[in-house]
Amino acid sequence: MTAAPATPLLSVNPADPSDVVTEIAAPGAPAAAEAVERARAAQPGWVRAGAAARSAAIGAVASAVESAAVELAALAVRETGKPLAEARAEVARTAAIWRYYAQAPYEAAGTVHETAAGPGLLLTRRRPHGVAGLITPWNFPFAIPSWKAAPALAVGNTVVLKPAPEATACARRLAELVQAAVPDGVFTVVPGGATEGAAVVSAADVVSFTGSTAAGDAVARAATARGVPVQAETGGLNAAIVLPDADIGRAAAHIAAAIAGYAGQKCTATSRVITVGTALDPLREALAEALRALPVGDPADPATVCGPLISDRARDRFGRALTGVPVLAAGSAVDGPGWYAAPTVAEKVPDGHPLLTEEVFAPVAALLPADDLQHAVRIGNAVPYGLVTSVHTAGLEAVLQGLDDLDTGMIRVNAPSTGADFHVPFGGTKASGHGPREQGRAVLDFYTSSRTYTLAP
Repeated sequence: MTAAPATPLLSVNPADPSDVVTEIAAPGAPAAAEAVERARAAQPGWVRAGAAARSAAIGAVASAVESAAVELAALAVRETGKPLAEARAEVARTAAIWRYYAQAPYEAAGTVHETAAGPGLLLTRRRPHGVAGLITPWNFPFAIPSWKAAPALAVGNTVVLKPAPEATACARRLAELVQAAVPDGVFTVVPGGATEGAAVVSAADVVSFTGSTAAGDAVARAATARGVPVQAETGGLNAAIVLPDADIGRAAAHIAAAIAGYAGQKCTATSRVITVGTALDPLREALAEALRALPVGDPADPATVCGPLISDRARDRFGRALTGVPVLAAGSAVDGPGWYAAPTVAEKVPDGHPLLTEEVFAPVAALLPADDLQHAVRIGNAVPYGLVTSVHTAGLEAVLQGLDDLDTGMIRVNAPSTGADFHVPFGGTKASGHGPREQGRAVLDFYTSSRTYTLAP
């Protein structure tokens, strides 16, 4: 019997779809399972090498990323359409992530306790699970794989990374840098789509996923059915709440950037703008002006804020999301070969409209009025997601008294909803996430299991 041909894997430049960045054959499920087994064979040697060896290797990755920064930023621009300024920032952040986790091998791996009665000791000790299967999206092609892989490696796991097809070239280049610093089998990239991803999830000892809610739910179910630890960071439908005492011009600039930056293709992008009381009219005008002023165009231009969407399908979804709603303001649209969309704010959006129920993942948001802060909080919570809320105010009263009722994993005051600090926990509630938080020192617990030892005399 003739074997079925391998599925082609194609990645193109969103600003010029005729520019093919990479085209390879997807390896298939057996190859993905084999990669996990090779990683499993390499794991005992990696953990036994000791903290100094792991720390040095992770630090070497940070240095390699820094040395290749110009090349990596250009690759992210070309393959994912990320504006150059953001691509440069992501690469710098990627190096910082590896540098941060280079110290993690020296973290305390447990605690010592007295026994309840009599001589002896009780010890707790964290140990790696084995092989970490990582499923990552295209929108942060270097940072997200790094903030998953670096802590997993630091505590002694080996890693198999399955990146999104749209970021295949970025993932393979990152793998070259990591593989130069670690022993064979410790870090492997398996390109491909859902088939390869499912194979990794079905074989790995711990799973971390970032992507769509539907795919994340499937990953969480599959891993949970196997009794495997899993975390899934999924969608967002994030709100910006603007109070009457806010600096309206500053708030409008922050919100416009959070709507349109990277064409809204961030899980932390602002999708709903909730204005409280008298803030509506001034914010309405200031936001429209700020949105129109944002540079839209070639992502390779350092001045560009909003580049193309990742695909023609994404642009079609953006168009459908605006069906049946009045547009308050729209920024410029690029007439060219890329998948560009004009940053847009809609108003008078009826209940149940897709803009209020679904993550569009495009540069679009709905403007919504609220009577007071409590009303704004209810509107903010009235969606399936709970990732991040930004709040714009001149005082602390709202922060101290009203925001604990927000059902989101993160709250950012007088700052855009976008952005994350890699040294603190990241994640959301409801349909925005499953399992423990990512990033910071908290994730070290996720990538390990705790064992209790009783030492009797």
